[in-house]
Amino acid sequence: MIDTHLLLTVATVVREGSFERAAQRLHITPSAVSQRVRLLEDRLGTALVLRGQPCSATEAGAQLCRHADIVGLLEDELRRQMPATASASTARSSLRIAVNADSLATWFLPALAELAQAGSAWLDVTVADQDQTAEGLRRGQVLAAVTSQAQAVPGCRSRRLGALRYVATASPRFMARWFARGVSAEALSVAPSLVFNQDDRLQERWVKRLLRRPLPLPAHRLPSSDAFVRAALADMGWGMNPLPLVAPLLASGALVELLPDKPLDVPLYWQVVTLEVPVLDDLSACVQRHAAQQLS
Repeated sequence: MIDTHLLLTVATVVREGSFERAAQRLHITPSAVSQRVRLLEDRLGTALVLRGQPCSATEAGAQLCRHADIVGLLEDELRRQMPATASASTARSSLRIAVNADSLATWFLPALAELAQAGSAWLDVTVADQDQTAEGLRRGQVLAAVTSQAQAVPGCRSRRLGALRYVATASPRFMARWFARGVSAEALSVAPSLVFNQDDRLQERWVKRLLRRPLPLPAHRLPSSDAFVRAALADMGWGMNPLPLVAPLLASGALVELLPDKPLDVPLYWQVVTLEVPVLDDLSACVQRHAAQQLS
């Protein structure tokens, strides 16, 4: 059996990113935090925390953090069913979730708000590309994720949510400058595009579907859904924007589609660890309900 105090200490170091902040959270000294982490590493015979700025988990440490999350949720449920087991110092667990930025900016936040109002758990949301969020499940970093991966990660169940529709958009001034003669391979090879980060392949996918071949694209990198839209409005480039986010701007003419009726639908799936805990069931119900209302 792993001492729960040691387990919680490792998880807190990873979540807070440093031994000092973990000490503040746990109300102990940084030296005590270091001793606890080293004690558990010695008992298990493997490194759990990569010391750095910030600290991060090794593969084994990530699995322990996931175990700590699960234990915390189970203890929360026990306290709800048996209030006598709670104490004044008892805190609710964090429910760690991975989601892509565009979902968070459009349909996902209302689902989180609905769960938060119930006060069942603290929510700890990380943002990653929809092609990368499932990796957080594999590494034990999160308990649930919105992902483009249909196949269930081991230990998880997967359910299709629908598709988030993207449209290639730009400002009218940008279109007049860069695509005056039409949206062609020649024009796309020189017109500035927008990408969210190094994992964002939506613009490349749209162009490959259009031209039936890949094409290198010059690009500005902007890791923010809101900044992505504002950059298009400011004539910086063209990019794939989620239709729910830019529909009002398309209706007003502030943005236009590069090519009408050429959307790109990205299927999304909800993956969650297989664990019979009501708060996870409640979260899944909220997510599926709001996805049904907003996704194609």
